[in-house]
Amino acid sequence: MCGICGELRFGRDHRVAAEDVLHMRETLEHRGPDSAGLYLSDDGRAGLGFRRLRIIDLTPNANQPLANEDGSVRIVFNGEIYNYRELRRGLEGRHQFRSQSDTEVIVHLYEEKGADAIAELDGMFALAIWDERKQRLLLARDRAGKKPLFYARTGDQLVFASEIKALFQHPDLTLEPDPAVFPSYFLHGYVPSPRTVYKGVRQIEPASYAIVSADGAMSEHRYWQLQYPNREAQTPVSPADARTRVRHLVEQAVARRLVSDVPLGAFLSGGVDSSIVVGIMSQQMSSPVKTFSIGFEGDPAFDETSYAREAAQRFGTDHTEFRVTPSAFDLVEKLVWHHDGPFGDASAIPTYIVSKLTREHVTVALTGDGGDELFAGYTRFPAAVSAERIPAPVRRVLGMALSALPEASNSRHPVARARRFGQALSLPLHERMTRWISLFYDDLEGLFNPDCLQSIGPIDRLGYLRGYEQAMAPLSPLGQLLYSNYSSYLLNDLLVKMDRCSMANSLETRSPFLDRELTEYVALLPDGLKLDGWRTKAILKDAFADLLPSSIQTRGKMGFGVPLDTWLRGDLREYLQDMLLAPDVRYTDYLSRRRVESLVRAHVSGQANLGLQLWTLLTFEVWLRLLAGWKRPVPLPVASAGF
Repeated sequence: MCGICGELRFGRDHRVAAEDVLHMRETLEHRGPDSAGLYLSDDGRAGLGFRRLRIIDLTPNANQPLANEDGSVRIVFNGEIYNYRELRRGLEGRHQFRSQSDTEVIVHLYEEKGADAIAELDGMFALAIWDERKQRLLLARDRAGKKPLFYARTGDQLVFASEIKALFQHPDLTLEPDPAVFPSYFLHGYVPSPRTVYKGVRQIEPASYAIVSADGAMSEHRYWQLQYPNREAQTPVSPADARTRVRHLVEQAVARRLVSDVPLGAFLSGGVDSSIVVGIMSQQMSSPVKTFSIGFEGDPAFDETSYAREAAQRFGTDHTEFRVTPSAFDLVEKLVWHHDGPFGDASAIPTYIVSKLTREHVTVALTGDGGDELFAGYTRFPAAVSAERIPAPVRRVLGMALSALPEASNSRHPVARARRFGQALSLPLHERMTRWISLFYDDLEGLFNPDCLQSIGPIDRLGYLRGYEQAMAPLSPLGQLLYSNYSSYLLNDLLVKMDRCSMANSLETRSPFLDRELTEYVALLPDGLKLDGWRTKAILKDAFADLLPSSIQTRGKMGFGVPLDTWLRGDLREYLQDMLLAPDVRYTDYLSRRRVESLVRAHVSGQANLGLQLWTLLTFEVWLRLLAGWKRPVPLPVASAGF
C-alpha cells in the first residue's frame, strides 16, 4: 500500500514546482513510511509524488515513480494486483523487467494496450500514469473503489492525491467546505461519491479511469459494471452446483491474497465472513494464522469477542484481543484528520485501534469486508423484501403499532429495531430503505439554520440513487437493494473507513469477498440462494457449513458498532456537552443551535437513543474547529529531494 499524488499543468507559462509535490507527498507518509520518490517531466508539465509501504519485492528496484525501459511512461500506484504474475508471463518476451513488483507489470501492459490495460487488472488500486509521448495523464481506480483517488482543478492545473489532506498542501488550491453536500452527510454519515465535503474536490469513480490531456481536456470512462439478474430473468442454478462454485471461488480469492513478502494475518470479528476467511487461511498457510479482534466495555450488545475466541480456537490461530473503553474518544481528532473531514461511522474508533494493534505484528491483514454486500447479509434485506409482500393498508396499520412501542435502552435492542422498522414500513422501497439506514430523515431540514437551508435549496433524500435508477429498474427488490448498497454504503462508508484507519497505521488490508470473479458470479445468482426467507447469506453458509462453528453459523447479525448510547450518557456525557453546548461552537454557521441542544438533552435524559446522530454532530464540530490548521504546510525532511 502506498500514497500517491501529483500535478499536471496545462499552460506553458508555469511549471510544476518540486516543493509543491513534496509537501503533498510528505502529508501521506503514514500510507508509505518505507521510502519516497518524486518525478518531474523535463518540460515541467507533470509531477508525480510517491510514498511506499513495501509489500511485494522489498528491494529499491520496485520503488516509484517507476518507468518503462526508455522513461516515456511513469507510474505511481497504490494497491495490489492479484493477477500480476499471469499478466507478466504474457509480457516477458517483449519487455525488460527490472523488478518483481506488480507495479512494473502495469507499466508494460499500458505500453501495449494504453488505457485498455486498466480493465485487465484484477485487484485493488488507484494509480496515475504520465505518458510523455502522448502528453497525457491517466488516473484510475479499482472496481469496488477500495483505494481512493481525489482531484481538484483550477484554470491551468489538475492536482490529485490518495487523500484530500495532501491537496491542502498545494499553495494554488483553496479548499472550502461545501454546504450543498451537508444534507447528504447528515442523512448518510458520508458524502456520496464522486462529490466530497469540499468545493471543487471530486473522486475518480470506482471501475473508472480519466484521461487528462496537456491542454486540460478531461474524459472519464467506465471499464466495468457489476451485473445483477433482471427480475423476470433469473436463471435457475442448482444449489449443489452453486455451493461448490462459491466455495471454490472464495478459497481461490483468499489464496490470491496470501501473496506477500511481509508477514500477514487477519481481522477476526467472530462473524460469518471473517471466520470463513480465517478458516480458509488456516488450511492454506503452513503456520498458525495471526488473528486480531476487538471488544467493547459498557454494553454487551456490542461485544463479539466470545465468538471471535471460539473461531480462533477452532482454527488454531495465534489470537490477540483488545478491549475498547470510552477513553477511545481521545481519537476523535485523529480520526477526523485521517478521514479528511467529518465521518458518521463511529466504528472507525475500533477499526483504527484494531489496525494499530495488528500493525504491531503484521504488515498485511485480510478482512471479511464485502461479504454482507455480496451475499445479502444485513437483516434490513429480508425486512425490506418481506415488507414488499405485505398489502399497503396492512403495512400502514402495522407501522403505526410498531412506531408506538416505547424507547429501548440502546439502538440494538429488538424493540428499537422494531420501532425503526415500523416508522418506515408504509414508504416505497427505496424511501423505506433510506430511512432505515439514515441518521437524520424526517427532521433533516430542521437541523439546519434558516440561512443555510435557503442556500442549499430543497433536499433530495434519494439523490444518491439518481444515477442508478435506470440500471435498477428491471431488478427484483433484493437486486435493487444489493445494487444500491454495493454502489453507496460499501463504497462511501465501509471501504473508506477501512482504508483510512488501516493506512493511518501503515497496514495493508485485503478483502477476499471483493474478488472480481467471486463478485461477478454471486451477483448473478438467483435471489433465493442468497436470501432464504429471513435466513441471510444462505448459499455462503451452506457452502462452508463444515468449516464454521455451529454457534457462528446460526448467530444473528450483530454488526461492528460502538455503544455510543451508553457512553454518551455516562463517561462521555461531559465531553458531549463541552463540544456541542459550548458558547463558541462552530456548527452554528450551518446548523440550528436550538435543534442540536434539544438532541443532546433528549439523549442524555434517556428520552431517545441518539448516539449515532450525536456522533455525526461531534465529528462535524471537530472538523470545523480543526480545518484552519490543516492548511499549514507540513515540514519537509532535510533530505527531501527524493529524486
